[in-house]
Amino acid sequence: MYYPEELIEEVRIKNDIVDVISGYVRMQKKGSNYFGLCPFHNEKSPSFSVSPAKQIFYCFGCGAGGNVITFLMEYENASFQEALKMLADRAGVNLPELEYNEEARQKESRRAKLLEVNKEAARYYYYMLRSPRGRTGYQYLAGRQLSEETMKKFGLGYAEGASSDLTAYLRSKGYADDLLNESGLIAFDEKRGIHDKFWNRVMFPIQDGNHRVIGFGGRVMGDAKPKYLNSPETMIFDKSRNLYGLNFARASRKGNIILCEGYMDVIAMHQAGFTQATASLGTAFTTGQASLLRRYTDEVLLAYDSDGAGVNAALRAIGILKASGLRGKVIDMRPYKDPDEFMKNLGAEAFQERINQAQNSFFFELSVLEKEYHMEDPESKTAFHREIAKKLCSFEEEVERENYIESVAQKYHIGFENLRKLVSGYAARTGLVQPVTRPKSTVAKKNTPEENAKKSQRLLLTWMTEEPELYQKILPYIKAEDFTDPLYREVADKLFRDLEQGIYQPAAIVSAFEEEQEQRAVAEIFNTQLEEISTPKEREKAFHDILYAVKKNSFEYYSGRMGSDMNALSQVISGKKALEELSKTHISL
Repeated sequence: MYYPEELIEEVRIKNDIVDVISGYVRMQKKGSNYFGLCPFHNEKSPSFSVSPAKQIFYCFGCGAGGNVITFLMEYENASFQEALKMLADRAGVNLPELEYNEEARQKESRRAKLLEVNKEAARYYYYMLRSPRGRTGYQYLAGRQLSEETMKKFGLGYAEGASSDLTAYLRSKGYADDLLNESGLIAFDEKRGIHDKFWNRVMFPIQDGNHRVIGFGGRVMGDAKPKYLNSPETMIFDKSRNLYGLNFARASRKGNIILCEGYMDVIAMHQAGFTQATASLGTAFTTGQASLLRRYTDEVLLAYDSDGAGVNAALRAIGILKASGLRGKVIDMRPYKDPDEFMKNLGAEAFQERINQAQNSFFFELSVLEKEYHMEDPESKTAFHREIAKKLCSFEEEVERENYIESVAQKYHIGFENLRKLVSGYAARTGLVQPVTRPKSTVAKKNTPEENAKKSQRLLLTWMTEEPELYQKILPYIKAEDFTDPLYREVADKLFRDLEQGIYQPAAIVSAFEEEQEQRAVAEIFNTQLEEISTPKEREKAFHDILYAVKKNSFEYYSGRMGSDMNALSQVISGKKALEELSKTHISL
């Protein structure tokens, strides 16, 4: 199924990429672009770049890239049509009803079928929990003091002991084994053949923001390992960009969201009235999940386990929250391990008091750090104060830094001016604010003649998107056919045809490619790092060298194909002439 290109472009143009992505990622302007932490992989240094001029994004760390439509598809795990609909609604553009062709119907229906099969599995588990065969699971959940109403709200279920009943049930509904395998609901081994992945477990359906079941978590009955088992990632389930219970928590309107570690913590808190509780999905908290939370709140309360592992997880989450522009606080649940235990022993009223007393994340970090020092020893105490000063330097905004210096000085009886001097001294030695730099791509590329040729072509295409007015300068020497890589040639052809007509739309060129990998590659082509050049003369030489390298490679490429390519002879003749002209021509920029 297809929308007219003109309509797609209208939707894209009416959704500025910086405005859209800033709703998901905290970004700072550096030069002509915006930089932030990539929502598609965990990182500490910002490598995610958004260009307002080109209307494209690119991550120099993981290689994710594309335009505003691509971003929503990847971030929301949405199909092209779903992403376009979101942006159309945002811009107030009415989309017409679509007609499906067979190819598009098959592609779109795969996603819908995965949602269907998960929904059927959730129904099966739900029924099984309430049947005589699910008695073990029901007694376990009832023993955890969950009411029937709570079990129903979260759609809790049960997977019976080692069997293939779910597989048989889903097959009877007409679902093929390849679809069941893709959903992660079945497994295969030589001893048992095809069988249910989940068995002898209470089941927790995982839902997206629209209450659609996208995966499952299962808690084993007894002491078998693993204790918790989750669905594998699929085209509808990305653990790093979903949160358990967020489909309920996002509508809680409590002014904050509570982040827990486990499914049972979330459920127990919702049952007690804390409907803003969520949890990560069996993995460490990610930047993608922080960006997701940022859509619904600006304050996150951490209700992690009070043991050592929970404290370390909280410290890590605090850094991610801060980098994502979220305020973080930590709820103290001692002497109990987690929210579930706390609620059972002290109840909702006491937990609300702990929420009211939640510790500022910075002071929580200091309290953890303090345990590493002997405060009765002057030398150790001084070392602790130096570490405080070091951490205070992380606040880039002067007003915020001053406020924290004042509060820390009061709490630790340091003396405001003494602490301020300590912070200033440390800042003078190390630099308060480290500039954001574009990191190099993590993908190592071999320094071969072929790769050097491709790099020159990427550099020229990037330069053209940075300064499209230079197109007229290269027109006498370079044509799209000079780009020897097929993808680069296609990109150059589209870019040059646009520039010939006075059109500058790099993001539209990204849209012209259907495959995600191609869109990523095009985004990379338009974001090749140009060397920083200090003088106009050096800049003109660098541009000339790139231009000459592209033409020289083109000449050598077609020279080697003169026996088999009818077009090669004319390319060689024109290429030789252009190289001679370029060798003695100065191009002024």
